[in-house]
Amino acid sequence: MDFQTAREFVVRQTLGTSADLPDTFIACLRQGKPPVPGQVTSLLLALKVLFEGLKSEPTLDRSLVQALFILSYESRQLYTQGRQAGVSWPPMLDEDLGRIGKVAQSIVFGEWQT
Repeated sequence: MDFQTAREFVVRQTLGTSADLPDTFIACLRQGKPPVPGQVTSLLLALKVLFEGLKSEPTLDRSLVQALFILSYESRQLYTQGRQAGVSWPPMLDEDLGRIGKVAQSIVFGEWQT
């Protein structure tokens, strides 16, 4: 996956409207549905590509920062709300959201967070 493809994928999975893109990562969570199989893996790969491409950049563009915020903050909030409402999330989703948050943080900070 190249940088531009990774960026477009992350933005589409977070900033697209649910009506236009009902199966995006964030749209699924907003609907109380689990992500599509392979979606988290693809997101993590795209985020890693973005980290490598941006780690020495002094600034980040607003739409990418918005997407990273949604991935790291809103997805966690939706997961918690879903659990409280009785949604049966996939067993690894909690850990996956933690990994997504760490990579998003790494992109913003410009250094790999462990």
